[in-house]
Amino acid sequence: MPDDDDLNGIEALGRALLRGDEGAAAQGGELLERVGRLRERWSEQTQILDRINDSIIAMDLDGYVTSWNHGAERLFGYTAAEVVGRHILFLYADPEDDDPSFQDVFLEHGGREMEVRRRRKSGEVFWASLQLSLVRDAAGDPTAIIGYLTDITERIESQETLRLHARIFEHSDDGILITDAQERIVSVNRAFSRITGYSAEEALGQTPRLLRSGLHGPSFYAEIWRRIEVEGRWQGEIQDQRKTGETYPTWVSISAVKNIDGKITHYFSIFSDITERKRAEERIHYLAYYDALTDLPNRALFYKLVDQALIEARRNREHGALLFIDLNRFKPINDTLGHSVGDRLLQRIGLRLRETLRNEDVVARLGGDEFVVALFDIARRDHAGIVAQKLLAALDPAFVIDDHELTVGAAIGISVYPQDGADTETLLRLADIAMYRAKQTGEDGYAFYSHEMNRRALDRLKIESNLRHAIVRDELLLHYQPKVDIASGRIVGAEALVRWRHPERGMVAPVDFVPVAEETGLIIQISAWVLEAAVRQARAWQDAGLKPIKMAVNLSARDFSAALPERVDRVLAAHGLAPEWLELEITESMLMHSTERVIAMMDALAQRGITLSLDDFGTGYSSLSYLKRFPIDTLKIDRSFVLNIPTDTSDCAIAGAIAGMAKQLGHKVIAEGVETAEQLSFLKCLGCDEFQGYLFSPPVTADAFAAMLAADKRLVPEPGPLV
Repeated sequence: MPDDDDLNGIEALGRALLRGDEGAAAQGGELLERVGRLRERWSEQTQILDRINDSIIAMDLDGYVTSWNHGAERLFGYTAAEVVGRHILFLYADPEDDDPSFQDVFLEHGGREMEVRRRRKSGEVFWASLQLSLVRDAAGDPTAIIGYLTDITERIESQETLRLHARIFEHSDDGILITDAQERIVSVNRAFSRITGYSAEEALGQTPRLLRSGLHGPSFYAEIWRRIEVEGRWQGEIQDQRKTGETYPTWVSISAVKNIDGKITHYFSIFSDITERKRAEERIHYLAYYDALTDLPNRALFYKLVDQALIEARRNREHGALLFIDLNRFKPINDTLGHSVGDRLLQRIGLRLRETLRNEDVVARLGGDEFVVALFDIARRDHAGIVAQKLLAALDPAFVIDDHELTVGAAIGISVYPQDGADTETLLRLADIAMYRAKQTGEDGYAFYSHEMNRRALDRLKIESNLRHAIVRDELLLHYQPKVDIASGRIVGAEALVRWRHPERGMVAPVDFVPVAEETGLIIQISAWVLEAAVRQARAWQDAGLKPIKMAVNLSARDFSAALPERVDRVLAAHGLAPEWLELEITESMLMHSTERVIAMMDALAQRGITLSLDDFGTGYSSLSYLKRFPIDTLKIDRSFVLNIPTDTSDCAIAGAIAGMAKQLGHKVIAEGVETAEQLSFLKCLGCDEFQGYLFSPPVTADAFAAMLAADKRLVPEPGPLV
């Protein structure tokens, strides 16, 4: 680089030549020689700078580039021709980072090294280490600035990565510990101390055995280290122990760290406390497989347990049995005292059943008031019956809940493996069928499944299927049984009784299809059809000039909905029949359910002038106090009490009590099932007002009943022939 004296000499020579000075030529030759030497020296310096790999940039004191070596070209991508003469700021990645006081400070204090961000010709920004040096003249005054730049992007990124890893390590929610090759702990994070209770000072220098709970044997840890040796890592669940001595589940990942030669230098372990996750899993498992009310297995778990037991039974040629339990008298308790009492009663029942069985037996709640028991490895079929008797006996003592003594029983159906079935689904279905057979007795008891039961169950299913189409296919019809005034012997009313004329089976008895209709809910459609047909027939008889009589229609418990009064109004209005010619018969079992709601509906019907009759009185569970609360007009003595009078003193007493009570309450009394003159004579003495039965007529068709009305058929006051 030429110094100031050289430049001043060249400037003076130029002025002399312009003036035509004779001595200028001699001076010019000398200067040309000196310039040549300078050029050689400058060329040598440039070659030296170009051989340096680092980027070297020369600037004047104002920051303009005066020299640019090959290292700078490689670093920035610019050639010397593109840079020399330009201000250094154009290489800055962030021009605003330029410090205005930089030049003054640098000139005052000399060299300076810093980390800066610069931009290449391609636009890429990189980190560089910058070291600045001053060039001074002979007098020691600064004449230029030399900058040395080295790309340190990788180093900066590596440092940033290390800082990031350090932050992650320290702030991770998972516990992290690092050991050396001898398994001594060399580093732990905050989460390690939070989870284990050990501070870093207490853990450093120890081994991870510090955390062992003693719940895993040596073979467990041997397998872990074998996997690490073979695969380089292991993960799984470990039961560890906190500093307090509390054991807890952790999910652990252990990995080996190797150097460039493949030698293990460290191990690191990342672990998390999964106590809450395990509790959540247990809760999910509980909700999926256990009944939340009784804590007994539910249907899903019961199927799994029995399926597994049947596999063992087939392998070992063992026997087993399923007992399907349906509670008796639970529904009235639940409806009357409320679901809270009902739920607690179910809990107590589940506990008694569980306490009665062996540990290897299973009891589950299927839902509602249905339970099922699985007996595994029984020696004989009879053993299932013995267990059923024990379960029934366990339910005999009353349950005391909120000062209520509650008594329930059960009907139990039994199916036996392998005689009755070979899979859980079949065995449960057959036990259900047997339970219905046991329930038909009306008492607590049990029944084994038989093929006859299955045939009857299939018949019921067929009846249900056909019954759904009976109304549409016009297969239903009504028969009418006369109601006869005892005093005059004349017909005063008719009870409409539904019949089913099946196209293939002929007349199906009501006892065969009415219970099915009740269970399936089809009774609602049938009742609606009966009401419509009976009212239409009563109107038709009046239009034909026959004397008006009361038409009695039986209601089901399912008919008692809020819409019942309005539905009756619509039917009466549609056929123009006055309300006083309609009588609705209900059974006393209906009075047990939603008492206040039923009273309100019955009051609404009575206010319309419709007569209400209580059928089958004395056969249900209702309280006699209901009789003064319900707007009843008539009590009907059930045929079961009439059948054996006057020879059976008990039946005579019951019939007399019903009649006497009805009279005291101002109700009429009608007796059903009267077949003999002796029965009628006795009932007349009791004060009964009306009767029904074969003594006068069985249920007949509409035409036959109309003929009796037209002929004014009556029963003579004294027993004798009908006229």
